[in-house]
Amino acid sequence: MRQMIIIGSGPAGFTAAVYAARAELEPLVIASSVEIGGELMNTTEVENFPGFPEGIMGPDLMEKMQAQAERFGAEIVYDDVTSVDLTGEVKKVTLGSGEVHEALSVIVATGSAYRKLGLEHEDRLSGYGISWCATCDGAFFRKHEIAVVGGGDSAMEEANFLTRFADKVYVIHRRDSLRASKIMQQRSFDNPKIEFLWNSEVAAIHGDTQLSGLTLRDTQDGSERELEVTGLFIAVGNDPRVHLFHQQLDLTVEGTIAVEGRSSKTNLPGVFAAGDVIDPTYRQAVTAAASGTVAALDAEHYLASLPEELLKSAVGAVDEGSAPVAGSTVDTEGELVARA
Repeated sequence: MRQMIIIGSGPAGFTAAVYAARAELEPLVIASSVEIGGELMNTTEVENFPGFPEGIMGPDLMEKMQAQAERFGAEIVYDDVTSVDLTGEVKKVTLGSGEVHEALSVIVATGSAYRKLGLEHEDRLSGYGISWCATCDGAFFRKHEIAVVGGGDSAMEEANFLTRFADKVYVIHRRDSLRASKIMQQRSFDNPKIEFLWNSEVAAIHGDTQLSGLTLRDTQDGSERELEVTGLFIAVGNDPRVHLFHQQLDLTVEGTIAVEGRSSKTNLPGVFAAGDVIDPTYRQAVTAAASGTVAALDAEHYLASLPEELLKSAVGAVDEGSAPVAGSTVDTEGELVARA
């Protein structure tokens, strides 16, 4: 049994791992078998993460976060969680391999998943012209005419990145204005390879073995027209990954895991949540990382409150006579107080 398991390996998960590992809790990070590093692995240049004035590629940032967590003693497992039992004092996490890990605390940092359009042929043509990741697939569309669906920062980032390869990038948006930040809007408007198709939505996807075109519907008058493209990149938002926790953790009306105030505490003692899985609003790498910090400190505080005999049975337990948790101190009333 361990003191802590962290489910997820994005900015929230790895930041929580850094803090927990520095506290000598020896956390186990379940990093997924295919989506290690979270959404930033599918991001191009990250310009707004503090400490990188020249920007940094998303995958490079996540590699550094993982290396930092491992440096302090976090253990990374590349597998997927198939089920959890979080209701008891000892939490159980089952992996795809069939292996079951137990811990006294769990931090849920499962992030969010790409939202689909829900159209016929969308799944069938995934990887055959349809993609949710410009950095993964953009190079396959050199000199092609392609489309991006969406109006937020992610869509604008995808569109601008894709102009490195494609001859033409159409941006399909349901309204006549964008949700993206001003700087991302201006960058897109200034790009001569980008053309905006306002008040439009994708009504149908065409192609036998490869995407060949789209039917667009005017959102104001309902008229339809055809658009010949060989690539479609979908950037219409994300849904929190909470399917593992139904019937155990309370959810908000937005579908995210509910936490107490500004803390990471869920409705179950010893279970904490961080990152995009609790955040329907900001969804930034830096806010996810900060959220991971909160979760690690909340979990650390929780563990320090448990009976000594229970703690001794867990990997990463503090030796008798030492401070309750490395990297922390205790105030005059015996409460755990974290320090940087």
